Amino acid sequence: MTNEQVKVKLTDDHGNVETLWAHPLGNDLYRLDNYPWYAYRVSCGDIIEARPSEPGDFRELVRVVEKSGNRTLRLSLTPPADKASESQAILDRLRELGCEYEGANPGYFAINLPPPVNLHVVRDFLTSTGQQWEYADPTYEDLFPDNSECEPAG
Repeated sequence: MTNEQVKVKLTDDHGNVETLWAHPLGNDLYRLDNYPWYAYRVSCGDIIEARPSEPGDFRELVRVVEKSGNRTLRLSLTPPADKASESQAILDRLRELGCEYEGANPGYFAINLPPPVNLHVVRDFLTSTGQQWEYADPTYEDLFPDNSECEPAG
């Protein structure tokens, strides 16, 4: 894989757009190299198919070809991490659990869970903090398709 990167456009069901960096793999395939801030069902490292809709446009996500094993959560911290040690302590604990994160600002974070990190442990920790967070990949609907509060099978 080269160090070359291109921008890939992801559009959600409401028309919101974000662009992520990706490494070209050939044949319209790309490996995502950012944590998604708004898109669902994609994570850093996923291999996607993307093509421009018009010549010269950003390449647009067509489909996820291969999952990386990474999972994505998002966290809003109140107060922001640069204003309160208790918020920074949450980020520190996420690192201790094996997570990685990027901050859009000191109050909004995309959290990457590499394959060995236990999603349920991270979920329980985030729930215990009282902070606002969400599943992004997998989504809540992926984990609880019947909208129950029960643990998913497996």
